[in-house]
Formats: sequence, C-alpha cells, structure tokens
Amino acid sequence: MISSLRGSLNFSSIWVPRSLLLLILGSSIVFPDLYQPALDFLYISLRHSSIYTASTFETWWTVFIYAVIEGSYTYRFARNPQLRLVNRNNGSASSKPIPKMRRPKTRIVEGFTYIGPLLLLDLTLIKKYGGVAVQDMALSGNYDLASVTKTIHGTFLAPTLHNFTLSSPLQTRRALPVAPATSRELALQLIASLFIYDALFFGFHLILHTPFFLSIHSHHHNHREINPQITNQLDIFERLGLVLLANFSLNIIGSHVLTRTLFVVVFVWLLVDIHSGMDLAWGYDKLLPEGWASGSKRHSVHHRIGNRYYEPFFNWWDDAYEWVCNKKQTTGKLES
Repeated sequence: MISSLRGSLNFSSIWVPRSLLLLILGSSIVFPDLYQPALDFLYISLRHSSIYTASTFETWWTVFIYAVIEGSYTYRFARNPQLRLVNRNNGSASSKPIPKMRRPKTRIVEGFTYIGPLLLLDLTLIKKYGGVAVQDMALSGNYDLASVTKTIHGTFLAPTLHNFTLSSPLQTRRALPVAPATSRELALQLIASLFIYDALFFGFHLILHTPFFLSIHSHHHNHREINPQITNQLDIFERLGLVLLANFSLNIIGSHVLTRTLFVVVFVWLLVDIHSGMDLAWGYDKLLPEGWASGSKRHSVHHRIGNRYYEPFFNWWDDAYEWVCNKKQTTGKLES
C-alpha cells in the first residue's frame, strides 16, 4: 500500500517538469514569435561581446558548465547515500562506503589535459558556423578578401588554418552569424544534433570495446563505483573523439552558434546524469517517455558488465543491436 502510494506520488510529481518541458519545446516550435524579442536582445548582446566572439569561448564555456553541473551532482552523490544505485542494488539496510572522490585542487592536471588540445585547435583553425559568410570567416582568420575563393571553403569539412603573421599570430576571434536564431531553429537543431550524436557515439563506443581499442577505453571503466566524476575520466583520444563527434553533429546540420551554446549545457547535463550513479526522481530518463532514454541505471549496467548498452542517451540503437545479436544466436543454435 505504501509503495503503491509512493509510486503514484512520484508519477504525479514527474508530470510537473515533464509538462513544462513539453510546453517549452512545443511553444518554441509552433509559436517562435513568442520568444523572438528575447532571443534578438540576447543574441545582439552576445554578438557584441568580446568574450562571446573569442575563438576560445566554447572551450571555456564547456569547462564552466561542466564544473557547475558535475560539482552539483558530486555534492548530491556524497551527501545522499540513499540515492546511490549501489546501495539500492545492495538490498541491505547499510550503505556501502563512498568511493574516494577527487577534490577540485587535485584535478588541475585533468583540466589542462582536457583544455590543452582544444585550445590548440581554437587558436589555429578558423571557426566555420552555419549562416556565416565566407568573407567574414576569412577576415576572422587574417586573410584578405582577394584570396577568399582560392584559400577558404565555407564547409567545416575543409579545415582552414589561420593566416599566421606577426600582427596576428593566433586565431583569437570567431565570425558569427548576423541574424539571431529563432526558437524553432534552436529546438529542432538541438534535438537533431542530440539524435545524431547519440547514433554516432553508439558506433564509436562499440569500436572502443573491441580488443584493439579497449586499452584506451578501460581507463573510463577503472572505478570501484560509478559516480559523477567518472564522466570526464577519459583517455585523451576518447575525449577528443567525444568532442569531435559533438561538433560534427552540430555542424552537419548547420546549427546556429546560439544552438551550440545551448547544446553544451544540455549535452554536459546528460553526460553527467548517466554517470551520476544515482537514481534521481527527476532524472532525464524519467522526463522522457518510458523506454526512450538509457539513464543512469542502464549506463551503470554497462559500466558493471561492459558488454551491453553502448548508447549514451537513448535506447533505440542498443535495442536494435541486441535484437540482431539475439537473432544471430538463435539462428546459430538452430543450425547446430
């Protein structure tokens, strides 16, 4: 009776954020004019900000968002043993000791390991975003307009180095679109980029679990208990792969730079959430319809056994992969 009542209360409480999320997404797509004045004001302010137009903005923005989100999850993980999956799976009244957590001052090397390669790319390559004229890209990269058609291609698939000179030794600025994004563009591009990344990383993750690459990926699985800090416990190769796949997912659909800024927040939140090691009442897997999202429970199973559930955010590719594997096993048994 009590468990049934608790379940109904949890069901009713989750409908509050779920309905709010649906309302915001739906109205953003159907009624973009409602949000346009605010988006115009926001984007004009950002476009005239030297911080936002800096070539290194997205790297520092990601670090800041990660520190805020992972820090809040880590604090909750340490202070709420009843939320930890390992204790819920344990089945006993006593909670397991908390794993050794790294303090911020001990993670400076980790931070530089993440930031270093990205800053190198930021300061040497021209940024190419959807909606930006090639001429603007050229000017941001210290090229004269006369050599634009011969030197620079507008597509992100053709990287262009900064024109290094004594007066402009590094790529310090990025060219941004003139027009602001609409709320419809933000919503649809955000959803599409997350779906694309989810599919791409599923394949990348499968490759990482092959014998040749497992030595690289094993560092991510080297822990006693999954917790929020495991999110960024990655080999440099794997971390760069994750970042490049995220960039590709945004660029391939010509995402507006404002979509990219929003993507970082949602992307980092989802990554930390699946590595949280906690069963949260408002986890994203509970916000989405049942069966859509992997969530922390399913991803913790992957970290525990290593041969299932490779998809980061959703379930569809994993389910299809398991169906194919089971079909092969059944066929093999029938043939034998």
